Amino acid sequence: MAKTPTPKKSTLRAAYANARKADPRPITGKEKPAELLAHAFSAYVGRQERTAFELMQQSVQQDASIFLTLSGAMTPAGLHQSCLIPLVEKGIISAITTTGANLYHDAHRIIGHGIREVNPNAGDLQYRLARIIRIYDLGFWEEALLDTDRLFSAILRQPQFQKKMTTPEFHYLLGKAIHGIEKELGVKQPSLLSTCYKHGVPIWVGAVQDGSIFLNVVKLKRLLGDEFKFELDINDDVFSMAAMQHYCRHNGSGKLAIWILGGGVPKNYTLQGEPLLDQILNVPTSGFDIDVQFCVDPVDNGALSSCPAGEGHTWGKVSVEAVETGSMYVHCDVTAVFPWLTHALFSEPKNKRKPMRLMDKMDAAVKFLDAAVKKRSKALMKTLDWSVEDAEPSTEKDAKAHDAYVR
Repeated sequence: MAKTPTPKKSTLRAAYANARKADPRPITGKEKPAELLAHAFSAYVGRQERTAFELMQQSVQQDASIFLTLSGAMTPAGLHQSCLIPLVEKGIISAITTTGANLYHDAHRIIGHGIREVNPNAGDLQYRLARIIRIYDLGFWEEALLDTDRLFSAILRQPQFQKKMTTPEFHYLLGKAIHGIEKELGVKQPSLLSTCYKHGVPIWVGAVQDGSIFLNVVKLKRLLGDEFKFELDINDDVFSMAAMQHYCRHNGSGKLAIWILGGGVPKNYTLQGEPLLDQILNVPTSGFDIDVQFCVDPVDNGALSSCPAGEGHTWGKVSVEAVETGSMYVHCDVTAVFPWLTHALFSEPKNKRKPMRLMDKMDAAVKFLDAAVKKRSKALMKTLDWSVEDAEPSTEKDAKAHDAYVR
């Protein structure tokens, strides 16, 4: 086994001499959030939090296209109202990937159903008898689900939904419909769907069949048959994600940032746009420039949710620069940290910009990537075939061929 090189003593001392000095200061209560983060968060998870904030600021100041991913039960917890909607309205978030559940549960409030704090130890058998649905320490009446199902069933039967489409188009149309309902009802706090529609922020959902909005699609198809023509095109959906990343890489600042809240499907669905470009379509890319993640999962069990930037870099998902200086995994509960960092971000006047309205650029992005793929179609056609001879053990010749292939 090859030995791991041992750094020279002088190299370690030089690196230490140039390292940032821990600079704790007495808290007075008069500090700005950024000042408090700079001096009271010097170590451990606190330092992770401070570094994440600095990278969030960097994302905005570099005018990066910011792709935010959202998993877990975050809309029932209100994270969208406290953080995400303000971030969308101030032009900071450029695109979102989330779960169908987060969009579905967001609709309870706009049709008059409240979500209340409950005792997680009160007994689930009793909650079920009382028809109270529990999400850890939050609860709502079962009627909230039934009424929300009726809402989406009615919307999905409208003429504009009777065709094949991608999830960004689907959620844009849903947002438009919900926006009209909110205006009619006089809703003061809009939903994430309607806010993204208003500001042109595309929303992807990588596992639509795992949420209740799509469960109502299943119902409508079974009841209405061929009369119900709504369909999601998962092929074009995956392509649209890669297309948008490719477009953002070649327009505006050319910088890409990903803010990951939780993990799960939304995380990988967004990150896989880069290997789709580079490994599958042979369109050169370099991966996300900034990678910030907030997650409670341990990083040593092989789970994708907790995969750090360095591991993601081996797949081509994030850049060399992101691994070295532009990434941070904050080991925490999103709900405990992200509201505070959002407040800190808004406390700095320079951390604001006009919405990028990437949804308006979707068609242009798809055409841009289509053109890049067409240029490479001859070479890509050679990747379509395989034979059993290709499965023979690796040889020195195979290794040289691999060296020639890697860019």
